[in-house]
Amino acid sequence: MLYPLLFEPILKERIWGGQRLGKLFNRQLTADKIGESWDVACHKNGTSIISNGKYKGKSLDELIDKFGRCLLGNDLDDKDIEKFPLLIKMLDASDVLSVQVHPNDEYAALNENGELGKTEMWYIVDTEPGAHLYFGIKPGTTPQDFRKAIVEGNVEPYLCSVNVKKGDVLYIPAGMVHAIGSGIVICEIQQNSDTTYRVFDWNRVDDNGNPRQLHVEKVLDVIDFDGRYSNEKVKGIEIMEDGGKITYLVACPYFAVEKVEIRGSIQDIANGEKFFILTILEGEGSIEYNGGLQSFERGDSIMIPASLGYYSIHGECTLLKSYIPNRQKDIIEKLENKGFSRQDMKAIAGLFD
Repeated sequence: MLYPLLFEPILKERIWGGQRLGKLFNRQLTADKIGESWDVACHKNGTSIISNGKYKGKSLDELIDKFGRCLLGNDLDDKDIEKFPLLIKMLDASDVLSVQVHPNDEYAALNENGELGKTEMWYIVDTEPGAHLYFGIKPGTTPQDFRKAIVEGNVEPYLCSVNVKKGDVLYIPAGMVHAIGSGIVICEIQQNSDTTYRVFDWNRVDDNGNPRQLHVEKVLDVIDFDGRYSNEKVKGIEIMEDGGKITYLVACPYFAVEKVEIRGSIQDIANGEKFFILTILEGEGSIEYNGGLQSFERGDSIMIPASLGYYSIHGECTLLKSYIPNRQKDIIEKLENKGFSRQDMKAIAGLFD
């Protein structure tokens, strides 16, 4: 029988990383500059190992091979069974990250050996005072302007800067230029891709004194110069439930994310359609299901198998619930039934993409 699955974090050293993932989430870090923790991953560059229960020590891909749709769900497309669709990370930006952009699926398939594109969202977990990041390019910027700025090492005047605080949410579709500023810890939920094109890296050098590689031609191919996507923070739609509050944040074609604030207990069901990932942002608690009780604490990410059935979450905690929507219209209909208009729903990022 499947049960709620916890995972060992996969720690990755980065030039811009630090020590706060250890301090915030009580993790034993393996280096001085840990920038990324892949908390739920099934990728060639890192695959999660289960840390609890009967399947402790097994990898996520082993369980997918063994249980297939019983784990992942009957509603998922075949492509999401063949390649796990999500990657959940925690990021510690102790220094500013490079300016980046990601390709969409079509471009990545042609230019990155079949890799997926990358659309992602950020939940700001913690910040230092005055923290800011870069999110989109200024209106009117042309490819010619931007190429010149990259060559001259003067990209910042073309970037939109936004101040951020704990609890802010940003949606970053493929094609949007972005960079995380220093002093920020982020939970990142994204397509299962490790493809990043570096626009500019603040003239930093690697350990051998060499400038870090830029991907100028690919960058100019994929940037959204037309301003199709908003670079406003995500507002979301709040719904009060018995035992807490649910805020619908993102419902793009690749993933949906809800913020769930529990003050007591909330009931839910995994009815065979899809799996869920619960990432604990604050507090602690437990998951009660037919067959057992699984405790959790801040920083844990828990996979709820699609076939788990009824379960309840108990505690005083805040978490992100991530899943593959497959039918965005289902979310629209659910919210319409609760009295929200299509105009209201524009507060949910990606819903009408």
